[in-house]
Amino acid sequence: MATTPGGPAAEPTARRDRYAGPPRYRAVPRWGLPVGPWRIAPVPGEGPLRPVDRARALAAQLVPVLWVVVVVSGVAAVAEVWRYVLLLFSRSDALSPEAVGVSDALVWFGGWSSVVATIAAGVLMISWSLWTYRAAADRAGTRAWRSRRWVVAGWVVPGWNLVAPGSLLAETEHAALDLPPERRPSPSRELLVWWALWAACVVLGAVVLVWRFRTGTQALADGVVLHAWADVLAAVTAWRTIRVVRLLTALLATRPQGPRQLLVSATAGTAGAEPAVPVGAAAPQAAPTAARVPTTAADPAN
Repeated sequence: MATTPGGPAAEPTARRDRYAGPPRYRAVPRWGLPVGPWRIAPVPGEGPLRPVDRARALAAQLVPVLWVVVVVSGVAAVAEVWRYVLLLFSRSDALSPEAVGVSDALVWFGGWSSVVATIAAGVLMISWSLWTYRAAADRAGTRAWRSRRWVVAGWVVPGWNLVAPGSLLAETEHAALDLPPERRPSPSRELLVWWALWAACVVLGAVVLVWRFRTGTQALADGVVLHAWADVLAAVTAWRTIRVVRLLTALLATRPQGPRQLLVSATAGTAGAEPAVPVGAAAPQAAPTAARVPTTAADPAN
């Protein structure tokens, strides 16, 4: 068998194409996740989803996650209190290995589960605030002048996150209440309470992180107390956040639409019709020619 000088010829290697990025589609693919809280089915004939629809879908995901934060933060607080009680008992007597093991397991579970749940709730909260802010701007007929980067930075930048989230939600509430855009927003009591709890939670969380660098027996015992208060405050703040999310989402809900009927009076010699009585009232006796005509105008009472 004849061969080329130097041995048999090497087989050609398959050529690999360079990665050109994710696939692109000319139209929205019909495959994907089923309809649920994570994906809303578009309404036929109404075009793309509105910001208020996305905000309502995110609220449906955010509220259960916040309830998880409430539960795991409560478990973490109980674990820290139990650890502090063991520290008090250890001053005069030896502790059993079982009690110490249960305490360590509770602290480990409560601490890490609360961290994971808080991160998940934070991501959903930022997304929800973005879409509610856009929905409020659409409702007021104005342009959302705060950019996406401004909103995200206002939630995560230390120091700035003490005031930016409250002012953002105050503007959202102002527009959701159909107040004049030129008027300065005045937060409601519900929002002010949440704002104070949020700021206190951020400050106490920073203190707890700095306290971890201290050493000594008394510093460790004081750190257990700080962790317990931080967990309690986190649970209360998450509970108040649920109320704020439900409140703003309900305010941004669309008004009832559809054909309505107004009673109008048609008199001879007039060019147009004039409303005689509000919606749902009985026809007056002095206007026998009154007729009900369909209209799509919004009811001022609503």
